[in-house]
Amino acid sequence: MKLIQRVIPANEIGSPIMIAKLAGEQARKGILSLALFTAIISINLGIINLFPIPILDGGHFLFLALEAVLRRPISIKKMEIAQQIGLVFIVLLMLFAIRNDLMRYFFP
Repeated sequence: MKLIQRVIPANEIGSPIMIAKLAGEQARKGILSLALFTAIISINLGIINLFPIPILDGGHFLFLALEAVLRRPISIKKMEIAQQIGLVFIVLLMLFAIRNDLMRYFFP
């Protein structure tokens, strides 16, 4: 939410590169720190998976809710288009995160 409100800047978004770096830092602190970090990452991924983006599980829930409201199934073609748009969004977000990490760690 703070990212959307621009309290936290977008360049704070990290990719697996950042996760690996932070996991290494936590591992040096001890197994308990690493376990807590891993749990937090897992919970975050679970929450993000529930976002109403068509390719994620939250998107499937959105389609089910729409079908319940409309009382008819959504056409396969419309669902495919929504899935493709969701995939493009996720890929762009991943590329943005990787770009942030490359700029942060390799081109400071």
